[in-house]
Amino acid sequence: MTATAREVVEQVLRAGLAMDTDTFVGLIAPDGRIEWPYHPAGVPDHLEGREQIREFLTAQANGLVRFEEYRNTVIHETKDPEVVIVEYDVHGTVVPTGAPLHQTIIAVIRVRDGLVVSYRDYLNPLVLAETLASVGGA
Repeated sequence: MTATAREVVEQVLRAGLAMDTDTFVGLIAPDGRIEWPYHPAGVPDHLEGREQIREFLTAQANGLVRFEEYRNTVIHETKDPEVVIVEYDVHGTVVPTGAPLHQTIIAVIRVRDGLVVSYRDYLNPLVLAETLASVGGA
């Protein structure tokens, strides 16, 4: 039996918090897409396909930030059974500097046949730009 969109999103959130790239990418459709509609210079606006997503996430997992917890997580199921909207706050650490990280995110995720086909991540680009600047990445 195929998991519901909500169940898949819950798995994605757990994998993201654990920074488990293999599990996260395994939940993405082969031609899945991640988008960041609001992003600072130097950060891609989207990634397409499992391999591009895996490559990007693997590079990011090698030391920029460490997620410690998600707070205030709210999962909204919509009238479209494929679409779930998630609100949450990420708390963690900027690894190279030891500075705290706090990011508020709203994500619109479309799941089809048990896999994420579209993940639109509306994060605060100012937090990301400040993080990158603090480690010399912007």
